[in-house]
Amino acid sequence: MLKMICLTAALGLAPGSTATAADLTFDGRTARADTAAEGGFRLQAAGQTVAIAAQPMRSRTDSVLFDALFALAQQEMDADRVDAIRDPAFNQGNPVPCDCLQTGERWPYVWTRDVSFAADLALARLDTQRTRQSLQFKLSPARDGHTPGLFVAQDTGSGGSWPISSDRVVWFLAARHLLDDPAFAEQTWQALQATLAQDRAAVFDAHIGLYRGETSFLDWREQTYPDWTRQDVRFIGDSFALSTNVLHYQALRLAEQLARARGDARASAYAGWADALATQIDARFWREDAGMYMSYIGDAAHPVPYAKYDLLALSLGVLADVFPADRARRALAAYPAVEGGSPVVWPQEAQQPIYHNRAVWPFVSAYSLRAARRLDDAARIQLEIDSLMRGSALAGSNMENYEMRRLAVHVDEGALSGPVVNSPRQLWSVAGYLSMVLEGVFGVEADGTVAPKLPTALVPQLFGARRSIELDDGQRRYVLTRPRTSDGDLLVAKTVVRQGNTVTVQLMAQAPAPGRAGPRPAASGSATAYAPATPAAPTPTARGTAWSIAIPANHVLWRDGRPVTGTSPLLLTDDGHEHCLSFTRREGALESLHSPTTCIGPQQRLRGAAAWNWTATNPTRVRVRLRYDNPNGPINTGVTAAVKQLVVQCPGQPVQRASVAMPHSVGPQDSTAAEFDLSGGRCRFALEEGFNMSALAHFATYNGGKGGRDGVLNQATVSALLIAPIAATDGDAR
Repeated sequence: MLKMICLTAALGLAPGSTATAADLTFDGRTARADTAAEGGFRLQAAGQTVAIAAQPMRSRTDSVLFDALFALAQQEMDADRVDAIRDPAFNQGNPVPCDCLQTGERWPYVWTRDVSFAADLALARLDTQRTRQSLQFKLSPARDGHTPGLFVAQDTGSGGSWPISSDRVVWFLAARHLLDDPAFAEQTWQALQATLAQDRAAVFDAHIGLYRGETSFLDWREQTYPDWTRQDVRFIGDSFALSTNVLHYQALRLAEQLARARGDARASAYAGWADALATQIDARFWREDAGMYMSYIGDAAHPVPYAKYDLLALSLGVLADVFPADRARRALAAYPAVEGGSPVVWPQEAQQPIYHNRAVWPFVSAYSLRAARRLDDAARIQLEIDSLMRGSALAGSNMENYEMRRLAVHVDEGALSGPVVNSPRQLWSVAGYLSMVLEGVFGVEADGTVAPKLPTALVPQLFGARRSIELDDGQRRYVLTRPRTSDGDLLVAKTVVRQGNTVTVQLMAQAPAPGRAGPRPAASGSATAYAPATPAAPTPTARGTAWSIAIPANHVLWRDGRPVTGTSPLLLTDDGHEHCLSFTRREGALESLHSPTTCIGPQQRLRGAAAWNWTATNPTRVRVRLRYDNPNGPINTGVTAAVKQLVVQCPGQPVQRASVAMPHSVGPQDSTAAEFDLSGGRCRFALEEGFNMSALAHFATYNGGKGGRDGVLNQATVSALLIAPIAATDGDAR
């Protein structure tokens, strides 16, 4: 049986309760709401009383708590409306004038990812002007004197930001809702052209068919990536994340739409790129043994599957329709659940504190709810509504995140305590709650469509003895009328009647599809399971023209992205090509993250800083990296990941170019890789200037590190070119 406490039980109305008060009890904690004067409410939770004023939108249900929490979300949205923003890393911490939506009580700035997801969930429809202005704040021309175009800013991120962190295209997920303003639509079109072209050149891998870069939102390296990335994020910049690729897919579809509307011939190219990307997303990220889509996979040199899954990526993929319907349903149903809701990642990491690890994030729950509605998954819809209500009610605010089992804002576990960082009235959490009420309960979409998909398990609490419940959004009144019998798992629209400003929906029960399962039960312990410890890297020993590799018990050896069968020690013959190896550890059905990668085979080191010559005796394909040092910022932030163009000229061949990134480092390390097909003969490699985020005017006031107020900085100390021949079929797109 699914171990979930339904909302009816969780709200725990006592037999003597009236229509002016309601209790919610969960994990031994209680929240209580009652009505106040002039249409307001009082919420008692976490030892405090929160006064909630009457709001422009109002729900009328049999649950005072539900109605109060809807008002609370609106009140917190209003509190996040500001006329200036500030952050210690910008403008010396002084206010920057902006009629914007700040990120949260503890985050009084505008961040690309946060405002974009919040806008897509609800704010683009609820505060169009301020949302548009917040998005415009994240657009920027270049300040390097030679790069034309308008770009979306990638906020400070791993290893010096873009292109290691490459999810800035989430901005277009929000912008698509605001194109009725001609000037903003034109800005969006300009930003699409420039940003997509830049990403295509810098982070798209033509052989794998995917965009490189970090997972969206899950940007605390060792929380979700192997711990060995703590001091070396090169792997993150070379790897491929599901969420970031789905966001690129959505941006390409928007570019296709806007190009067609303008009669631009590039519409067909954008459509072709999007179609091909969708094919690769499904092929590369699906893991049949888990029945889910992986959060990320390895780099082109070693594109191994990773046993890490995240709810945002899965939900975004469902909503973008990039997954086949049967896999989409299977994946969402297979994603584990706990008493508190759906954790944002699975499995958990035993040695990491609570933040993304072991946590529920309300905005992700709202996307999961939206995906569950798309798939008619009644159990997941109910789970996420429960989770959003409990978190908001018990904390007295729409917090940034919660510990996943208790929905607590902090759990004391020594070094593993957390959530490590948290903030009241977090903007995307507020938006997620508003989305839950508008869409998740009343079925009111941003385009005016009304399509409720309400779990029948919620009827006793929301309707009580009422024949109907109502939502007044300040312009229209939506009335949901219950059916006489509720013998299905979902209530959906039977009829929709519009009369004046009132939309009346007669609900009817919809039976579940045969064989449909709900979220994986927490009773099995699966959602709280910890991944096995990440093993050490393989240690090959040269044996003449082969390498001997000892494979420990319960370990799997991977070579060039695929598992290797054989007994230990395993002999691998030198075939003249570079091959990359890693281990995973298996414990029952669970698999660890991969060990660091070890590569075997020939590799040449050509000393030099900017130009090199290399002779290929025969036509060959090579993988090239730079040996470098970039001390211009810390591993977790900054805007000075060095990005260069590696240019190759060989006899009888046109010039080839590829972007190479050198993120902030702790001492010398290898850059991201580039691959070239070379003709025989003497080839010349040279570095040309590239582009990084410090070149955007947006960062001219950045004082949190180099590359801001002190000017554009796109430099690293290069000491050598590393070149290795590889098999011509390695990594080719499927």
